[in-house]
Amino acid sequence: MQISLIRRSLPLVIALLVSGLSVTAQTPKPSTNYVLKVTPDRTSALYQAGETVTFKLELTLDRQPVAEAEVQWTLTKDGMPPSTNGKARLVNGAATVTGKLDEPGFLSCRATFAGPEKKTYTALGGAGVDPLKIKPSQPVPADFDAFWAAQKKLLAAVPVNARLAPVKSPQPGIEAFDLQADSIGAPVSGYFARPEKPPPKRLPIILTVHGAGVRSSSLGGAVGWAKQNFLALDINAHGLPNGREDEFYKAASDGDLKDYRTRGRESRETVYFRGMFLRLVRALDFLTAQPEWDGKTVVVFGSSQGGYQAIVAAGLDARVTFFAAGVPAGCDHTGVLANRINGWPKFLPSPSPAEPDPKVVDAVRFYDAMNFATRTKAGAVFTVGFIDTTCPPTSVYAAYNNISGPKSIHNDPDSGHTNTTKAAEAMRKAVQEHVKAQTTK
Repeated sequence: MQISLIRRSLPLVIALLVSGLSVTAQTPKPSTNYVLKVTPDRTSALYQAGETVTFKLELTLDRQPVAEAEVQWTLTKDGMPPSTNGKARLVNGAATVTGKLDEPGFLSCRATFAGPEKKTYTALGGAGVDPLKIKPSQPVPADFDAFWAAQKKLLAAVPVNARLAPVKSPQPGIEAFDLQADSIGAPVSGYFARPEKPPPKRLPIILTVHGAGVRSSSLGGAVGWAKQNFLALDINAHGLPNGREDEFYKAASDGDLKDYRTRGRESRETVYFRGMFLRLVRALDFLTAQPEWDGKTVVVFGSSQGGYQAIVAAGLDARVTFFAAGVPAGCDHTGVLANRINGWPKFLPSPSPAEPDPKVVDAVRFYDAMNFATRTKAGAVFTVGFIDTTCPPTSVYAAYNNISGPKSIHNDPDSGHTNTTKAAEAMRKAVQEHVKAQTTK
């Protein structure tokens, strides 16, 4: 039996040897675990105008410095011209690039490495240059207040007509409801949560709002804040029904709400965000009518598009006493007019070789978080990532600098468009400190 098996396999072995293939092992492919990093020479990543910024470029393979390699780099003003390009020859995995800005803003360094198998590795570093001195790219429109006063008057003519449907709470001791309330266009749609049998006139309000995209309101988000003794309402951005299957929201995202971010930007009357912003006011109408409210504390909390909404809510509604805006969108829409980068939703393309459409410029100024920021006295906490290309730091600081009330900003030099653990903690801590301060008033 064994002799028979050997005879049968012998022709295959001979064929493999003739073809030059090994019968024991193949040569392993070389590793491609490259990591490229760009970091400024200061931990804070903060500099003064005209001061030299040094970026360190580092390339490792399997966590070991690459002995020799060439890396291409580009310096820009947070993604805007002018740009400087060059190549750096790494020695023991490292090289440096220097640059500077003669004006307040952010200096960005983008590095690329062409690895094996035609794979390109990219890294980004950022440095703030006198960011607290970034000025508005355009003044607030003269009729900004009149326009929004007229919109709120239209909203006030629509009865709130709040409908609460009990839903099962994931936390003991918390009551939860699906809320639908009439507004202009789509309704306010969210999950409302409160402690069971709360005492009257004792609880602060928190309204939590969503980033970009199409999804249900968050029951867990509302209940989590209610567990901390808030009257909590989490609303979805589009007034859609809550708790539906994923396919429902995907269909809406691919259908009626596709490209909503720039819809109607040719006129201030038709910008899609008009309805979203008025739903913020309507949500606060509902919350401030609750008998458990302490009568003085109103917090709005969100990140990205939610951060945009938080700033707008404070600017539109004087009832807001504090807001938390994580990596906020919607800032400095007209930055391109001052050769500055603007934030999502990019109503005006930047950078762009073409002159922006004057109609769009006029319309979107009424939807700029930078302008709403001038209209609030509420306290605020912001977070910002120095390598955020969705809501660039230049745009975030343009809005932050317009806040006149008590404020703080959490800088994340190594972070893109996200809230790091420390940033999220800074937001929550600031909210808690505000609530504590309100109890002593």
